[in-house]
Amino acid sequence: MHDKKYQQRTHHLRVARANTFLARLAGLMFRKSLRPLEGLLLSPCRSVHTCFMRFPIDIVFLSDDYRVVGVVEQLAPWRVAGGHVGTRQVLELAAGSVQQIGIQLGDYLCLP
Repeated sequence: MHDKKYQQRTHHLRVARANTFLARLAGLMFRKSLRPLEGLLLSPCRSVHTCFMRFPIDIVFLSDDYRVVGVVEQLAPWRVAGGHVGTRQVLELAAGSVQQIGIQLGDYLCLP
């Protein structure tokens, strides 16, 4: 992960990709939990819901070049989040990951 001042910070995330309609639709609905620093990248995507989910998650809204354009922490089940200008993809992370990693608006993420 790179911050806006191009000072490199490294965190090893386990990120799965959801880049088909059905994969994005299912998302994390059928998961019982996420491990720390585990996530799902939905692309293309501009908003998310946590309907039918069993646990809260952190949401990172990303531009095409992986710049952080929005963050929602601890999004509870049965909620909707979105509306951040420039969003083209969304990273769903285990709750608490945003704070643990230190993700901020303007950061650039390098995802596997």
